[in-house]
Amino acid sequence: MLEDKDLRSIQEVRSKVQSAHEAFQSFQGFSQEQVDHIVANMAAAARAHSESLARMAVEETGYGNVKDKIAKNLLNADLLYQKIAPLKTIGVLSEDADLGVTEIAVPVGVVAAVLPTTNPTSTAFFKSLISVKAGNAVVHSPHPRAVRCTCEAVRVVTEAAEAAGAPKGLIQCVNEATIAGTSELMKHRRTGIVLSTGGAGIVRAAYSSGKPALGVGAGNVPVLIDDSADLEAAIASVVEGKSFDFGTVCSSEQTIVVNRRHSERVWSLLKENGAHNCSEEQGRMLLARLFTDNLRIRPDCVGQAPQRIASMAGFEVPADVRILAVEIQGVGRDHLLSAEKLSPVLSVYFVDGFDEAVEACVGVLNFGGRGHTCVIYSQDEGHVMEYGRRAPAFRVLVNTPAPQGSTGMTTGIFPSMTLGCGAVAGNSTGDNIGPMHLLHVKRIARHVRSADEAFVSDEGKRYLQAVASGSDFSSPAAASASHESQPPSVAERVDRYLAQRGVTGQPAPTTGPAANPRSVAAVVDRWLAQRWQSGQASSPPTPPSPTPAEEPAPPAPVIRPVGFVCEGDVRKAIHSGAKIYIAKHTIVTPAARDLDTRGDILVQTEA
Repeated sequence: MLEDKDLRSIQEVRSKVQSAHEAFQSFQGFSQEQVDHIVANMAAAARAHSESLARMAVEETGYGNVKDKIAKNLLNADLLYQKIAPLKTIGVLSEDADLGVTEIAVPVGVVAAVLPTTNPTSTAFFKSLISVKAGNAVVHSPHPRAVRCTCEAVRVVTEAAEAAGAPKGLIQCVNEATIAGTSELMKHRRTGIVLSTGGAGIVRAAYSSGKPALGVGAGNVPVLIDDSADLEAAIASVVEGKSFDFGTVCSSEQTIVVNRRHSERVWSLLKENGAHNCSEEQGRMLLARLFTDNLRIRPDCVGQAPQRIASMAGFEVPADVRILAVEIQGVGRDHLLSAEKLSPVLSVYFVDGFDEAVEACVGVLNFGGRGHTCVIYSQDEGHVMEYGRRAPAFRVLVNTPAPQGSTGMTTGIFPSMTLGCGAVAGNSTGDNIGPMHLLHVKRIARHVRSADEAFVSDEGKRYLQAVASGSDFSSPAAASASHESQPPSVAERVDRYLAQRGVTGQPAPTTGPAANPRSVAAVVDRWLAQRWQSGQASSPPTPPSPTPAEEPAPPAPVIRPVGFVCEGDVRKAIHSGAKIYIAKHTIVTPAARDLDTRGDILVQTEA
């Protein structure tokens, strides 16, 4: 027996990926009806165990609360299942007789599912259901602090799948999860795609695995409360979203932005809805407790009740408090409470108008949340569309709590636990991930027209005529004919005009701007020379001055760029006043690039 835990984890991963691949080979022969029967059985089992697994998750991780973790489990076992049940994902997806194209689904193979500690059971349900629905096998790698509840959730859906006829080994979970084991899972030759949810370290590993990867960027959700909003309903909705599972959802509200003329009413409504309005001193205490010296969130503050966070910071709040609200004076790295906090702590920022409010929300997104989610409460559709246009986020939610809206619980977008952030955050998609992202589409395309029916432009018709007449496009005659068919250039027209008036050309220089006798510069030079010779100009044309040779530059110092930069690296550099040298090949995570708002930390080299 291996004594080293990493070696045991690597060996377990290799064995389970191979087993999953073998099961996948058998699974490829299943029909859509068979797959749908298996997925239905998995979802039913997940629903039946939603409460017990929610309790297990809270007990093991210490994050969130049971009530809201049940809701997250049901989001996948109930709502997600409703959405994916009618989808065609196996075999022929569509046939277009007019175009002669048949589309066929091709599953990606073995899905490497990397799971978080904040949503361990609901994410296990989610990734199992969409992987199997798309015709794939899946191997789960739990977070080391959530192994027991994650593996139990996987066991529940695995037994249900096999009872419905799925091949043994199609769904698996790594029991002894380590960083080394997770790395092996992502890089294994049998792994088809990485479906990753986690922090900066997992992002780094997924980006460097050499496999296609679907993941998420960081969430730092701003909420714009417009002057036209129903203020009472808006504040109640914000508190509902921010208190959901004690702020562990990546799309949880982080900062509300409101016109300062509503400040008194906002503070009153926050208190009415269960918020503790922190004093200036309590705000400083929270800042000191929530973040480390290198500007990272303290893990023991993640997903904790507001009473516990306040106690850790050094003050007490009543038992009925749902969130902690603290006023900030700006956004960005000089105002750290405008960052993602992963806890029921809400920042409040007052501005003087709509444009300033939009800019503030854009600033919040740029400070660690690009591409993810933003919210607006408004009855003005023009303001809604303007906000949606300017905000760098792929989920722009209107009049709804952020966690519930972004995951499709209270909106019409696709129910998902993996929310893409698009190219602005270095993601391959801005979609809510679903089963259609875990398959490819093969197209059988039949002959439906000849080439002469495809080209309809004048250029296309000339080409077809030339082909029909047997013209050789590479011959001088063809080239000359092609040239003659072109309209004269401006320089040629000037030459003709001057020639008609008896202006003769001068000898063309062999270098300089007039070296080409057809150039506009050459034409102008000849015209000026003619005028000088005939006495119509006071001085001859002046030739261009030669460019002096430049002094050789001293040799540049040797700077070695790094290969990867994550958010933690930039925070350390900010704290120490250092620079980070990067090259074109350097992988920089979106959150890391967002932190360098002044552009004075990340230095691009020529390497």
